[in-house]
Amino acid sequence: MGKIIEAKIGDAVKILSLQKLAYRSEAELYGDFNIEPLKQTVSDVEKAFEDYLIIKYIEDGELVGSVRAYQEDETCYIGRLMVHPDFQNKGIGKALMNEIERQFNVKRFELFTGSKSEKNISFYEKLGYAGYKTEKLEREETIFIFMEKLAKAGTTAS
Repeated sequence: MGKIIEAKIGDAVKILSLQKLAYRSEAELYGDFNIEPLKQTVSDVEKAFEDYLIIKYIEDGELVGSVRAYQEDETCYIGRLMVHPDFQNKGIGKALMNEIERQFNVKRFELFTGSKSEKNISFYEKLGYAGYKTEKLEREETIFIFMEKLAKAGTTAS
């Protein structure tokens, strides 16, 4: 069984490496290898530590999953959920999502994924998220579905 801990800036190289592996299937799905997660650099990931809480999933000493989030007003914005392709479908993504949600005492959670990414959409729906809009972002051609989940009343970050 792996463990989830807060990532540190020194993890940026490993997180970027994992990101490039994990987002390859998205790039293939859309036929676009110019997507943001594949274009990022180590310094982009290091910079993310200024604004995001980044957590990682460690299995046998290896970083095999990560997710990041930040809070603005009463909303927690979650991004870059990634799990190493060899470790997918083992509950790691769900564990990371549950942990990142636990870290924020907010009224709602928001994230987005590619509108053609049926596996991702289904995964988030199982976690209680529902799509509420689709939108194309300036940085790439993909049409994204934005999903939200209202926090359960009475839950607070530990």
